[in-house]
Amino acid sequence: MRATLMYGAGDVRVENVPDSVIKQPTDALVRVTASCVCGSDLWPYGSMSPADGPARMGHEFIGIVEATGSAVTTVKKGDLVVSPFAFSDGTCVFCREGLYTSCEHGTFWDMEPDEGGQAEAVRVPLADGTLVKLPVAADSALMPSLLTLSDVFGTGYHAAVAGGVNERTSVTVIGDGAVGLVAVLSAKRLGAEQIILMGRHKVRTDLGREFGATDIVSARGEEGIAAVRELTGGHGTHVVLEAVGNMPAYEQSVGVISRVGVPQYEEAPIGFNSLFAHNIRLAGGPAPVRGYIEELMPDILNGTIEPGKVFDATTGLDGVPAGYQDMADRTSLKVLIKP
Repeated sequence: MRATLMYGAGDVRVENVPDSVIKQPTDALVRVTASCVCGSDLWPYGSMSPADGPARMGHEFIGIVEATGSAVTTVKKGDLVVSPFAFSDGTCVFCREGLYTSCEHGTFWDMEPDEGGQAEAVRVPLADGTLVKLPVAADSALMPSLLTLSDVFGTGYHAAVAGGVNERTSVTVIGDGAVGLVAVLSAKRLGAEQIILMGRHKVRTDLGREFGATDIVSARGEEGIAAVRELTGGHGTHVVLEAVGNMPAYEQSVGVISRVGVPQYEEAPIGFNSLFAHNIRLAGGPAPVRGYIEELMPDILNGTIEPGKVFDATTGLDGVPAGYQDMADRTSLKVLIKP
């Protein structure tokens, strides 16, 4: 079968690899019908050492179950399923608390060396706890939006939930990438009336307005903070959803900070003047998207929301390397893959 591998910074290839097969009774074999390139894939694309490659890529996918292990009971051959970006058993103490990304027996797809969603097929460990059946056909027009349930929508929604967004909160979203845009959509869904999107790319911020942003701020740093304060009577917003991951984005955050952009730093200001003195709370983390899928899916199925609008390009597997470059160059927002 064919799959995407990253050999180093800027070096993505689609190659023939051994077929994925059932290895454990709890496995399912899924033929991928839709996957995508994630913004977080761009971090290794920009910096990965060849010594760390080749690495199988892709942690967001929808597909059709081709076979199941003897212990799998919740899905069967022929089912169309979506997978979160981390697999989990759904039964351990952390899963029962809703923290599926800390499952005692699971891990992130990026940590599974011989599997990846940017491929023709995937072996899914812990299939009963991981996979969610979709009540549509594989050629449904809803497929792009349903694919966002695997990561980007759940991640943006987690930012808003972890930040405590509700009808009384004003929100600033830092970042006009796909996660930032669906964070706007999520804040709107949770009732926020003022949503300020900080971004510089008009096509993206226009989509942000469509998703519910009431204001756009293109400035950054102290100038950006001043612009947000001006829009909020000098006070700033209740919550900041940080969807970038860079230190400058963190440093310009005021209010409750909910981070879901993968941090590209280990140390950050948390002392008296930065957080403590102002009662700023730091929240967020890897989104346990498995816990949000059933909650968010009905709004997609009934057409209330369309998070799949973040996909602005579609390619087959042969076009995946170019898709990475297009996203790195910001000529594409998010690339949908149809193997």
